[in-house]
Amino acid sequence: MSAKRLPKETPVYLFLGFLESGKTKFIQETMEDKRFNTGEKTLLLVCEEGELEYDASRFAPKGVEVLYIDKESELTQARLTEFQKEKGIERVVVEYNGMWLLDTFFEAMPEGWAINQIMMFAQSDSILDYNRNMRQLVYDKMQYAELIVFNRLNPDKTDKMELHKLVRAISRRPDIIYEDVNGKAEFDEIEDPLPFDVNAPVVEIKDEDFALFYRDISEKLQEYDGKTVRFKGIVACDKRLKEGTFVSGRHVMTCCEDDIQYCGIVVIGDGSLSLATRDWVLVEGKIKLEKHKVYNTVGPVIYANKVVK
Repeated sequence: MSAKRLPKETPVYLFLGFLESGKTKFIQETMEDKRFNTGEKTLLLVCEEGELEYDASRFAPKGVEVLYIDKESELTQARLTEFQKEKGIERVVVEYNGMWLLDTFFEAMPEGWAINQIMMFAQSDSILDYNRNMRQLVYDKMQYAELIVFNRLNPDKTDKMELHKLVRAISRRPDIIYEDVNGKAEFDEIEDPLPFDVNAPVVEIKDEDFALFYRDISEKLQEYDGKTVRFKGIVACDKRLKEGTFVSGRHVMTCCEDDIQYCGIVVIGDGSLSLATRDWVLVEGKIKLEKHKVYNTVGPVIYANKVVK
């Protein structure tokens, strides 16, 4: 029997979290829901087995293939590609192992697989301990999540503000839901005012706020189109760039001290100022969203009206 013709794009639903965080329960209920499980040949890829086991007999409708992968080394593109072709998989749901970095999965994704949604689940009374002891693993998951669910919240033991700060220190992108011990869920409504006014005639970025500015412009690119900004940064030059074009930014700690990296924005000046890599400059100019070789995609380009060493 020949394998079924595969779709051009295979949507992937990725569920993250540590052991006993509620992933299995949510996926079980999702696979039982006829509004989600409407007949596509689905691969349920299980990379972590907790106390709760799946009951495939309750999935609706039939046609769900379950593949268990116990070792990180077994998660390979070749294995997933072969399984998809053999079973004619059209859609993928993943319960990912909280102790594995996401790069392992991204590198193992077969050609044509496309992330459709990423959700993270966390026990409210244990995630802060995970963050203290395994910060890199927590950061790795939260930076990609579109929705984070803190479940089993006991308001007498855990302050929602601490959970909110944990997420927002990593990303302003995901929605947050708190589910209490009785199963009542509510969306996070805590306001996070930026330390700078994005609607000011000139958006002034203080030295200590550059990391937040860089993350915010990365996540909300359209909101900065046409804005005039002013900040101090370290120059990075490249001979491949046109005269007067350079990058200005800062070294930002994205996760921990071992993960400090230079984060910069393309600046186009008039070329009248002689600059070298590692020079410090004050930049002021208007942001335009353009495709640039520095980004390999559309990104913020500052057309400077002022560049001062």
